[in-house]
Amino acid sequence: MPIRSDRFHSYAELKAAEREGTDYRITVRPGKLPIAVMAPHGGGIEPGTSELARAVADGKFTCYCFDGVKPRGNGSLHLTSTRFDEPLGVGVASGAHTVVTLHGCGGGGEYVLVGGGNALLGDRIRTVLPGTGIAVRQGSRLAGRSPLNLCNRCGNCGGVQLELSRGLRAGMFKDLTPEGRKITTAVFETFVSRLRDLLTDYEREIEKKTARLAPGKESLRDFTAPSAD
Repeated sequence: MPIRSDRFHSYAELKAAEREGTDYRITVRPGKLPIAVMAPHGGGIEPGTSELARAVADGKFTCYCFDGVKPRGNGSLHLTSTRFDEPLGVGVASGAHTVVTLHGCGGGGEYVLVGGGNALLGDRIRTVLPGTGIAVRQGSRLAGRSPLNLCNRCGNCGGVQLELSRGLRAGMFKDLTPEGRKITTAVFETFVSRLRDLLTDYEREIEKKTARLAPGKESLRDFTAPSAD
């Protein structure tokens, strides 16, 4: 799978060349719980990811979407996650204790690559999703472990990066065109329901762990960070 080469290296560069509201659209929907579900490459950039983010968040979690809305050529709006510096998005990430970013990768099979710095949540997702019939693979090049990655620029818990194959996303909608993405399938509904329920249970667990932290001696990172093994 070839590595994408971005046209722009910062949001400032992108903003100077593209028109907000015409070429791209940014939306933030605040939620009730301190988890953010984000689609930084939504709309026509990585089709299907913003629809998934909005459905998973569903008013419970904060939702952020950066959507490419040009008639064609939306891939040029891609800002890689370690350089993603759009101010609203960075603010949403830093204001949450946990971030889940939804991305699209190539591949005709139906699978999800799970990455990010939150091992606790990542392991839960790897355990739950296969029960829905969706294959889960460990991210390698798309591991999302860098502290600069958008999913990890949150509060105490670190985040998870989910890369959904094109084959999986195609199976979630009538097709991946803007009109086709308005019609979802049972695969979409199952994925959304399981991920939303999993995040709700995870939030309850984090709330309990927070109450038990030893002041000045422990942080939530002690529970969620990958082991040193």
